[in-house]
Amino acid sequence: DLTWPEVQEAIAAGKRTAIIYAGSSEQNGPHMVIGKHNFIARALAQRIAEELGDALVYPVLPYAITGNAITRTGHMRFPGSVSLPPEAFFGVVRGVAQSALTAGFKVVALMGDHGGGQDELALAAKELNAEVRGDGARVLFIGDLYAKSRVQMRDILAKRGLPTDEDHAGIPDTSSLLYLETQGQW
Repeated sequence: DLTWPEVQEAIAAGKRTAIIYAGSSEQNGPHMVIGKHNFIARALAQRIAEELGDALVYPVLPYAITGNAITRTGHMRFPGSVSLPPEAFFGVVRGVAQSALTAGFKVVALMGDHGGGQDELALAAKELNAEVRGDGARVLFIGDLYAKSRVQMRDILAKRGLPTDEDHAGIPDTSSLLYLETQGQW
């Protein structure tokens, strides 16, 4: 939400980290909005940036790998879902991360709120990090944000005797969106 001079000034004033968070646009059951991952990603990215203190958040990438649009697999069986082929998603993520480096950020953190695309995020970070290490920059994949949070949520649900097999549009997703709505973040 900044102008380019504001971004330039922020970097000069010490904002050295760019957070690039991928969401997704896909079906989430009949009770939940298609952009669920995007709302969650935006709120989490902002909170992470505030905690770090030296970070700016790039606009959330609203599309990920959600199935095959031609063969109608995965989420692509449902109207409203959008999927990028893996090579396109990888290319977009890599291009956005490279743009952040070109802008002057020294740390670029790649993360995703959707399962599809985690491997591509990791590969983009690995490749770019190898290219820029000598320049004093780093590109990181923060996969634990997605993977560990899922395990932790299952543990919490199990301790309360609640279903643990409803990852998609179940208790974790529904409660996250209800929380964001009560906070005026959705």
